[in-house]
Amino acid sequence: MGGQLLAGFKQDMGGAALVLALAHLVMAARLPVRLLVLVPAVENSVAGNAFRPLDVLRTRAGISVENGNTDAEGRLILADCLAEATSRAPDLLVDAATLTGAARAALGADLPAVFTPDDAAWAQLERAAAAEGDPLWRLPLHGPYRRQLDSKLADLSSTGADGLGGAIIAALFLREFVGELTRWVHIDTSAFTSPAFVCPGRPEGGEAQALRALWHMLLQRYPPA
Repeated sequence: MGGQLLAGFKQDMGGAALVLALAHLVMAARLPVRLLVLVPAVENSVAGNAFRPLDVLRTRAGISVENGNTDAEGRLILADCLAEATSRAPDLLVDAATLTGAARAALGADLPAVFTPDDAAWAQLERAAAAEGDPLWRLPLHGPYRRQLDSKLADLSSTGADGLGGAIIAALFLREFVGELTRWVHIDTSAFTSPAFVCPGRPEGGEAQALRALWHMLLQRYPPA
């Protein structure tokens, strides 16, 4: 990966920034919820003890994963967070990450992808996004693609076999770590406003995409007393 491309990766913590900003809003407004915030903050540098392609890793959920691409590290750390959050039986589980270039290739940098098995939650979020002018677009958790995650060495491969449908494959991988929980929303964001989409309130650079929509949704779902 060239240095010019790497320079843009300082926004690759956009999901964590979004979650922390949303948590701040929830706490400041004293919404009547029991909030759990999990941020898998890790160092991702070249080292002698770095993971290697096709290493088999054991996750918090006890699921073994064949590391199909060492550049797809975000889903590995997010999987442990999802497993821990699911163990608390939440009423709603939301995760956000700058997870795949495939989501940006499909929708562009201005439109985060949303994956959820919960039609009601998506309907709420879609209305909130429209009300706030904070656009989102739902992509499918297409079940037949699940076989792309099959591995001969582990319970799962972390990546698909052919590189196609990458955002869906990543979301299906994460779904393995929420078990039977259906009230789960996954947002694959670029966390960036490109020059072509600069407008009032959205300058070029890092952008908390989906923050306004999620906040509106939570206010509707859990109104303050």
